[in-house]
Amino acid sequence: MINKIGKITVYVENQEKAKEFWVNKLGFVVKFEQPMGPNMTWLEVGPSEDEFTTLVLYSKAAMEQQNPSAIAHPSILFSTTEIESAYEKMKQTGVKVEEMLRMPFGTMFTFYDQDGNQYLLREDK
Repeated sequence: MINKIGKITVYVENQEKAKEFWVNKLGFVVKFEQPMGPNMTWLEVGPSEDEFTTLVLYSKAAMEQQNPSAIAHPSILFSTTEIESAYEKMKQTGVKVEEMLRMPFGTMFTFYDQDGNQYLLREDK
């Protein structure tokens, strides 16, 4: 049946600013980019060239016109094996982060993208 997560759509105010955030601040790569018309691009980014799962950085304004009820706050949990390093690097590159949470079941922190969308980064060991 389902064996992978393929794409997660994140609705963004400005695709170029979103691309800059994910590529320049978090080290993602552009996996696919193609014009979809005069004012929009299909834009996918991922943690590496080899990673299957991608984020689709989709125009919020376009989706509001196409299907307003589809826009929701993203709930995405990312994984890392080096939480301390990731936390420091995000802070150094100007990513808004909350305090590190050290729980009995794992260490994690919340971070925000250029539009204020909230994400969680959790350490997998």
